[in-house]
Amino acid sequence: MDVDTRLLRSFVAVAEEGSLTRAAERLFVSQPALTRQVRQLETLLGAVLFTRSRAGMALTEPGRALARRVPSLLADWDGMLRETKGVASRAERVLRVGFLASAANESTPGIIAEFTRRRPGWRVEMRQAAWSNPSAGLADGDVDAALLRLPFPGQGALRVAELLEEPRWVALPSGHPLAAREGLSFHELWDEPFVAAPPDTGPWRDYWLAADERGGRPVRIGAVTDQPDDWLSAIANGYGVALAPESAARFYARPGVTYRPVSGVSPSRVAVAWAPVDDGNAVVRDFVDCCREAVAGPR
Repeated sequence: MDVDTRLLRSFVAVAEEGSLTRAAERLFVSQPALTRQVRQLETLLGAVLFTRSRAGMALTEPGRALARRVPSLLADWDGMLRETKGVASRAERVLRVGFLASAANESTPGIIAEFTRRRPGWRVEMRQAAWSNPSAGLADGDVDAALLRLPFPGQGALRVAELLEEPRWVALPSGHPLAAREGLSFHELWDEPFVAAPPDTGPWRDYWLAADERGGRPVRIGAVTDQPDDWLSAIANGYGVALAPESAARFYARPGVTYRPVSGVSPSRVAVAWAPVDDGNAVVRDFVDCCREAVAGPR
């Protein structure tokens, strides 16, 4: 019988947190999605792993047996994957860097140029990820480092160096009445339908909906998208508005979409992230240093 490691990771989070709500927040997934994963694992194993009550989730005897073994199993598996992929990339002299949307904005070409200057014969392979993968493959060991928007899933288990922050603006259909304004207050958008990331991204989706900055007002969802092109199309076609980094106005300009500054909502933060196992990796360390120096500017 084959078991998806994602189900085992979900099991461990619930076992350690003792709560579906806290485990969902930790994994950056929705609570219904996490509940489905736990039930799927129970079905595969033919055993009840938790007893559910108002007090939370308590491990059963089979659950405790599984909880004793799974963390070390996952650690060994993750280490093997990361080591194998790392050896392959070093043999090819390639640094794999995941990113979302515009990465580190205008600093990205400078980061890559400085890295290749420091590491002659090496090249940087930039891998764009969908919004359903907010760690851009870093959590799964698919990349060596990543340029990400904070917060992201699994952030506490990785090394993170914040690089810069930028205001969040709003992207609107160009025909929207508010698009004629030079700037907006976020409360003016509370009743607008929003284009959102997939529900399974949990708190990541909530952050880009500014769910905690709405004064308790519920969010209206007009469309769900996972890629920048689909996101732009949904906005241009009038399905909703969306918060976006200020740089989106430069990197994702498109007919039918208008970007405007928004007050009353916190800024977006960009960081470079890497796995703790790579703290001693000189190549990854050079890339991180290049990121820091690029955003710091000339001294």
